[in-house]
Amino acid sequence: MGKAEKGTPKYIANKIKAKGLQKLRWYCQMCQKQCRDENGFKCHTMSESHQRQLLLFADNSSKYIDQFSKEFCDGYLELLRRQFGTKRVNANKVYQDYISNRDHLHMNATQWETLTEFVKWLGREGKCTVDETEKGWFVAYIDRDPAAIAAQEAKAKKEKLDKDDQERMLEFIQRQVEKGKKESTQEETTYTEFKRESSQERLTLNLNLKRKTEDKKPEALTKTAFSIKIKEEPSSKKQKTEKSKQSALDEIMAMQEREKEKNNRKDYWLTEGIVVKIVTKSLGDKFYKRKAVVEKVVDKYAAHVKLTDESVKLKLDQNHVETVIPSPGRYVRFVNGAYRGQTGVLKSLNTDEYCCDVEISEGLLKGRLVRGVQYEDISKLVT
Repeated sequence: MGKAEKGTPKYIANKIKAKGLQKLRWYCQMCQKQCRDENGFKCHTMSESHQRQLLLFADNSSKYIDQFSKEFCDGYLELLRRQFGTKRVNANKVYQDYISNRDHLHMNATQWETLTEFVKWLGREGKCTVDETEKGWFVAYIDRDPAAIAAQEAKAKKEKLDKDDQERMLEFIQRQVEKGKKESTQEETTYTEFKRESSQERLTLNLNLKRKTEDKKPEALTKTAFSIKIKEEPSSKKQKTEKSKQSALDEIMAMQEREKEKNNRKDYWLTEGIVVKIVTKSLGDKFYKRKAVVEKVVDKYAAHVKLTDESVKLKLDQNHVETVIPSPGRYVRFVNGAYRGQTGVLKSLNTDEYCCDVEISEGLLKGRLVRGVQYEDISKLVT
């Protein structure tokens, strides 16, 4: 049966049917032909043109698969970059947007059988940052463009400058508070002569006299009561003013600490150079409760670790390890919280509250004593 003539109802009906997406099982990638039903696809596979394409594919199958894989990857990444930028997004949502194009390249023609395999490959090749959650796989495009890299570096530099300004302000406030406390402790109490000023004080004197006559003896003053009421003079105004100033500074410091805690508190904490303890039993009793050194962090939530007493290396998730708290006097690193990334010396432990006191040993905050640090916010540092 020949093709319907242009403008006829049959021609219009065929055009309407051809619009939109068709079933994937009736699509031939080699011929780039979409059939509308099973019978049409069967007729196509028996055609001479399709047989010629199959012979070409059989001669060099890897060449065509690599070409199709590259085309699919380029189209997926281009859509991810153009529509979402470097934002973290669900991988399946990007795929649904990609296949909504009628002329897209189908995944069954590539080297990946599932979307999960493709997403994992993107992470291994360093094209995207990938992570798995309860809602599925998420991807974030890594922009390699020099202009974008320069913009990211400028943004990071600006954030560092803002952070440095904030730390300098905290240091200035801390110096002022310590100076005020030092002056208040050095002041000695002085005693001065009490002087009554009629304009500010009121003195009331009550004399209660009782007479007692006994055996015609002269009158005697048996009881005299003095009641003196003095209006209290406004005193220690200077001390109250200093206390109010100190309370205001303490409030500013507390506000700065809360802001810093909010900005630096993350759901990942692994960092290079710290000692951790393996707490997962999935590796067997040989590695359970063993200590290891973090050598390299992978995708923020995993790390390559090396056992401290052996040359064995493992790749573990952060849920499989925990922080190590050394004895007082040893060096530790803040892995989370307001002082994330700082190095300090462990001063004391509070085993009842599962916290400790750490003195910062480097940077602008050197010498500051941080109290009540939770065990999970610090870990032993390799020395």
